[in-house]
Amino acid sequence: MVDEIKAAERYMDMIIEFGVKYGFQVLAAVITLIIGLIVARWLSRLVVQVCEKRNLDVTLSRFLGNVVKLIIIGFVLIMALGKLGIAITPLIAALGAVAFGSSLALSGLLSNYGAGLNIIITRPFVVGNTVKVKGVSGVVEEIGLGATQLSNEDGEEITIPNRHIVGEILTNSFENKVVEMTIGISYNDDSQQATRIIREALKNIPAIVDSPVPQIGIQNFAESSVNIGLRYWVPTKQYFQTLYQANLAVYTALNEAGITIPFPQRDIHMVPEN
Repeated sequence: MVDEIKAAERYMDMIIEFGVKYGFQVLAAVITLIIGLIVARWLSRLVVQVCEKRNLDVTLSRFLGNVVKLIIIGFVLIMALGKLGIAITPLIAALGAVAFGSSLALSGLLSNYGAGLNIIITRPFVVGNTVKVKGVSGVVEEIGLGATQLSNEDGEEITIPNRHIVGEILTNSFENKVVEMTIGISYNDDSQQATRIIREALKNIPAIVDSPVPQIGIQNFAESSVNIGLRYWVPTKQYFQTLYQANLAVYTALNEAGITIPFPQRDIHMVPEN
């Protein structure tokens, strides 16, 4: 029992000695860390608010806010370690060695982050745009450092690693998508009348946007028909729905006007044998 009391006294003496010697340093480090985190969060929100007032892209605003927050937290950690009397130089050298080794192992991940940073800074597209890259098309829902999220008319979510976007041929049609098609009419029909009928049929479909204006005209002369070309723009997430509705409206209007949509045909001349 006496030995246990003495051991407890020794532990208490050690704790008191540690508290007297390092207590103020630990307290100063904790206070520095708490104040630094509060300031970092406040400045991050302030940066985002300033960017939003200047109508900057949401993704870019959040990225700048996070960068400011991380920089401040880094400085605060260095200050807190300094309060504890820990040497910073060897720690920085060790972190550099670890970062070099991990960069080799995580080259693919880091390339995605680098490409994401490039997208956020250069802004070839923003949230809400319609993009097509490497055969994949959809509306941009979110731009992250590692990947970009798209969605399509079928409700599917498409995740594209950013390294597959930067350096590729990218098509950005903004919020709409173009519909391109041809309709053949007979050479005996009035092409100007057919063009007017098609234009009126498209005007009755609310989903077709007014700007850009639908483009309608003779595209080429085929063997059995005069081909009328159509180009009009629709919201990306209503592409097929509007396309089918427009096809039915145009077909019905041409039929009601007596405009013939011919099928391929050839004239065969029989030469009698002598």
